[in-house]
Amino acid sequence: MGTANRSTSSPRDDTALLEAMMNLTRVHRAHEQFYASSPREFAVVLQRHARTLQALADQWSTAEPSSRAALSPYEGADDLNSAVAVQLDGVLFLEGEGRPPEIGHLVRDLRNAAEDQRATGEWLARAMESSWAVAATLVGIDGLADLLGERHRIIADDWQAAAMNDLQARLLDRAADVLEHVDFTPSALRADLAGRHVASGLLYSAAEMIAHAADLCSDSAGLVHGNERRWRTFRTRVAAVLATRNEIGPVDA
Repeated sequence: MGTANRSTSSPRDDTALLEAMMNLTRVHRAHEQFYASSPREFAVVLQRHARTLQALADQWSTAEPSSRAALSPYEGADDLNSAVAVQLDGVLFLEGEGRPPEIGHLVRDLRNAAEDQRATGEWLARAMESSWAVAATLVGIDGLADLLGERHRIIADDWQAAAMNDLQARLLDRAADVLEHVDFTPSALRADLAGRHVASGLLYSAAEMIAHAADLCSDSAGLVHGNERRWRTFRTRVAAVLATRNEIGPVDA
């Protein structure tokens, strides 16, 4: 979109644009306040999953496979279990059971989270593409000249957060892929304990990917949170310019 200028825009055009910007500075500031905190809360969930997998990998890196005949199929598999993993995500290996259902829940949560993060990132990227085009028209409004950098910084930070969402989705999907290569039945894990310890290596790798996604969640929230002052500053100026254009008293900012 080409930039608007004083010779091609009228005060009426400016008024409509300024009113639209007042709306954006109100509703999108409120929306960003949510996304300045929600990703941090989600990061804690991801960190918990990562710690669960790390705890299991630590256990399997040193444990000797048990050959004891269990009396009850509901006895815990002491060589496979980690108290930390039980406490964090409820992952409990039993002698007469296969893969703990909590592992399935964890993989499902990773897949669902990846889908959600991808959708959020795609929506935000589209929104910023549109916002970037609209911001070009602000160049023709003299009263906003010194704050164009602030408006474009808001868009740039949100665009970067959108890219982070896409990367989080990729990491979480790949972590789920890695976990699905592990046979979590006690018999298979014990064979691995007696052999090459591949399962523990895969869990460490999956945990690193999930932890990286958690860090990106927190970083994206920081980017969005950093826009709070910029939104306030820009809204106050838009309100002042709009008041002047309408020749009325100050508009509530």
